[in-house]
Amino acid sequence: MNEDFDFDGTQSKASQAPMQMWDIFSILVLILTACLVGYFALVFIDPTSQFNPLKPGAGPFGEHTPTPTATPMQLEPTWTASPTLELTPSNTPRPTFTPIFTDTPFSLVPPTKTPKPTNTPKVTFAFSVTVNYIASTIFFPERACSYFGVAGEAVDNNNGPYKFGIIKLGGTLNGKTIDPELHTTVTGAAPQFGSAGFEMEIPEGQPLVNSKGTLWIQMFHTDGSALSERKYFNTYDDCQRNLVQVRFKATKPIP
Repeated sequence: MNEDFDFDGTQSKASQAPMQMWDIFSILVLILTACLVGYFALVFIDPTSQFNPLKPGAGPFGEHTPTPTATPMQLEPTWTASPTLELTPSNTPRPTFTPIFTDTPFSLVPPTKTPKPTNTPKVTFAFSVTVNYIASTIFFPERACSYFGVAGEAVDNNNGPYKFGIIKLGGTLNGKTIDPELHTTVTGAAPQFGSAGFEMEIPEGQPLVNSKGTLWIQMFHTDGSALSERKYFNTYDDCQRNLVQVRFKATKPIP
């Protein structure tokens, strides 16, 4: 008689044996196997899937790993003769004579100091000179613009007339030399320019011409000594400036 059934024909609950541990383990293995099969199928179908830890190109050499190619062997090139260089003869300079060194004399006595040059004292004259340019018609209205000359006066330090000073005119004008020995007058000879006035044409009959610092005028004492500097002046081809007005003014008492 089967002990798993009761007398009323029903299966006894005590006869149902519990699931063994090995059965549970077998089920887990089957589930794990199914998961692995599904994982490998997914990676095989889509290698770039996020579930693939070894995606294509993720290795240490990157995506473009160079593929080694075979280098074909080549024959050595044949020897080609190099062109021969021809030397161009050049002139070789002859050796020059090297002078023999000579003894340089020296002295144990220190050199003496060279005295510094002294300043040359500036020459001061008894008269200063000023130059102005005016129209000659002020004094010679009848000459109009045909006059060309120098005129003026000399005064002492008290503005009194200084007569008998020798006035000389010299230099060059328009390429011609003006000789001062031929163009000389004295103060007081032309009273229309003052009590010690003087006047000379540059030279007489010379037309108006522009010049710059080529003519000079100077006053001398009767003993021949210079009373003023040699004053250079300009001339102008201008009827309003055709008379050079010169004034000699004493800077100290004149004996």
